[in-house]
Amino acid sequence: MEIVTNNCAALSNYEVLKHLQVIKDSKRKHKGQLATITYETLRYLENTPVGEQTSDSIRECMKSLSAFNLNKTELLMIINSPPITALEIQLIVEDSEERLSEDQVQQILVILANHFPHIVKEQSDNDNEEAPE
Repeated sequence: MEIVTNNCAALSNYEVLKHLQVIKDSKRKHKGQLATITYETLRYLENTPVGEQTSDSIRECMKSLSAFNLNKTELLMIINSPPITALEIQLIVEDSEERLSEDQVQQILVILANHFPHIVKEQSDNDNEEAPE
């Protein structure tokens, strides 16, 4: 088998979710493995932070993050799984200690909290559940 046209692009979880919703809502019903994969993937994605994202919030967040010279892969990882701590940013951004100051890391966290307020709410809910009584 030969690849005639090489189309290589990375999709965000939001884009995958929207595409799968279109497949699910189409009049043409799919059977077998495609239906199962579509159902299971939709169920998973709807229970992650991507279920609360909008195309506008992602677009505005990307514009705000453009000042930090993050590469496409790092931006995709940040959008797919928005970090809520400085440690998570260090794990996502390669050589973050050299590329970002502590103030810049805090600015990124503020930007993410502004554009994706649901992640801050989820974190506070998790902290309340883990607190010993």
